[in-house]
Parts: sequence; C-alpha cells; structure tokens
Amino acid sequence: MTSEHRKDRQVAAARLAASWLLWYPDDLLLGRLDDISAVVDDLPDRLSMPIRAFLDYLENTPIREVQAHYVATFDMKRKACPYLTYWTDGDTRNRGRAILRFKQAYLESGFDAGNVELADHLAMVLEFAAVGDELTGDALLAEHSVPIHLLRDALAKLGSAYVHVLDAIVVTLPSLTADIELRMAQLAASGPPAESVGLEPFGVSVTIESIGARR
Repeated sequence: MTSEHRKDRQVAAARLAASWLLWYPDDLLLGRLDDISAVVDDLPDRLSMPIRAFLDYLENTPIREVQAHYVATFDMKRKACPYLTYWTDGDTRNRGRAILRFKQAYLESGFDAGNVELADHLAMVLEFAAVGDELTGDALLAEHSVPIHLLRDALAKLGSAYVHVLDAIVVTLPSLTADIELRMAQLAASGPPAESVGLEPFGVSVTIESIGARR
C-alpha cells in the first residue's frame, strides 16, 4: 500500500467515525464504540487525538446526560445547526433546492442515503465521502468548508464536547485540486430537478427517534 493510499484510507476512516459520532447517542452508537476506538488506534495523532477526546467524554459521562447535551446543542440551538445548507440558505425556498443537490449527487454515485435524514446533514455527507464517492464527497465538503468551520467555532463557544468531533473533521477537509474544482463545477451546473423546489420530496420528519433509526 502506498503512503498516499494509506493516507486516503485514514481520512476515510476518520470521516466515518466522525459521522457515527454525530448521530444521536443511542444504543446503536454505544455498540459501535469499540469498533471506533479500534479504528482510532490506527490513525495519526492529528486525526486520532480529537476523536479520542470525544470518546473519553462518552466514557466518563452518563448516557442520559450525553443525550440531553446532544438535544440541547443540535436541536435547540440554530447556531450549532448540523445541516450545511442552513448556513448558506437559511430557512428559505432556495434551501430546498440546495438540499436536493446533495440528494442528486448521492443518487448519481449509487449511494443509498435512505429517507430518514436530510441529505445535507454533516454526518450524512461524511458517510458518503467515506464509503460512497470520495471525489464527489470531497467536492461537497470543500464547497461547504465555511459552514463546517462555523459549526466548529459555534460548538467551541458553547463549550460542547462535540467540538472535538468537528476538530477531527476539519483536519480531513480537502485542499482544492483541479479534480475537486471540476467536480464542484459539475455539481453546480447539474443542479436539482427544476420541479423539485421544496423539502416535501423528502417526506422527512426529523426527530431524535428518526435519527437513531436511520443507521
């Protein structure tokens, strides 16, 4: 395995671990912690240290308290919104079209995103970039790097342990290359179907139970 290939695999592993950790902390996540910990052991410090810090928080905090913190942070405060298009489009009609761009990118890559969570949720984008289409995932992450940094800063100001997860994510954000810029342009040019302009096509009701049921 070349060093570049190993680096790509490490980034993918870190993104998938971060994706899992950004979902609601239910029994499914608790059952994955040993696997996440094992993966983290093989990552370089720049990726492993922030994830390990969050795992330590999970280990030393009662699960009910973690769950309450998750709800208070991500569901009750718009300043820590995990939906990337909220940062760019707010609660506007344009946001529906922006979300559909994510959905279309997943479909074109043969990635089954399900229909329980909106396609622009950061955890969903990270999972797609890790196990779906790396180039398209890199393009989506690069295009939304500013919202990701803003979310990271918001979590830091809130004193949330979830800032550690975002610290790991920020390390994996791609540098702009010619291939990524080309894919970003292709995504922007294709856009969503013209007749799909709202959130209704998703048929989604985002609740704690639905977030947990997705995986």
